[in-house]
Amino acid sequence: MRIGVDLGGTKIEGVLLADNGEQLARERVATPAHSYEEVLDAITALVEGLQIKAGGSASVGLGGPGAISAVTGLIKNSNTLAISGRALPADLGARLGCEVRFANDANCFALSEAVDGAGADYPTVFGVIIGTGTGGGVVIDKKVLTGVNSIGGEWGHNPMPGAAEQRVCYCGRLNCIETYLCGGGLANSYIVAGGETINAADIAKRAVAGEVLAETVLDNYCHQLARALSGVINLLDPAAIVLGGGVSNIDMIYEKVPQYWGEYVFSDSCVTALVKAKYGDSSGVRGAAWLW
Repeated sequence: MRIGVDLGGTKIEGVLLADNGEQLARERVATPAHSYEEVLDAITALVEGLQIKAGGSASVGLGGPGAISAVTGLIKNSNTLAISGRALPADLGARLGCEVRFANDANCFALSEAVDGAGADYPTVFGVIIGTGTGGGVVIDKKVLTGVNSIGGEWGHNPMPGAAEQRVCYCGRLNCIETYLCGGGLANSYIVAGGETINAADIAKRAVAGEVLAETVLDNYCHQLARALSGVINLLDPAAIVLGGGVSNIDMIYEKVPQYWGEYVFSDSCVTALVKAKYGDSSGVRGAAWLW
């Protein structure tokens, strides 16, 4: 059996999976806001509870924001500041008395969907989370491609192709793909176009209801997503791209983006499948379990 843990900004979720992927148990606790020691305490207690249910014989995988630096062995690139610069997997393993495997949360999402989710029938999968942020992960033959710099799949921090304005990303760079394609990026595009302050889901609802401004903004968003994903297709040529996160629930994306990316893909045809995640918000924690 496998235990997976997903460390998020507001919650820590744990799951116990059987070898066939059946969910045997699932637990959630609030993420301590600022204390690294409290984060360790919370994860330890969660895992120990799941280990009891597993009879003490489950492996442990952990997914979270950031990556392990190949130089220092510490967490880097994390927007959860409590764990930045810390040896989280090693410290957790010392408490639990076992090895803990760690991967970026977007990599865990991609792995989950590639193993037994929407991408299970495809040999190469690019998994994308478009929600409060924009992350990506590459899975080849059911294995995550981490990369020598531990940034494999960090597509959201490439420059947005054809960016028409200046947007500052939290990473300090300008016009990252994330600043246009995350939920807040779509909402900002609606404001820039002359709309009021509403969220991405409401923009989609207004587009369906026939509001011209919402239709225009959402259509432009699909063009932006198509341009950004065409770079992935030209580089990796994945068999499937699986979308997760709140923005992935906008149905128009799956119709329009494959129509639009043909303009940018360097091929006479593009048969890459664009599909919605099977497990939704549960993919991250399931993928952490599948690290073993």
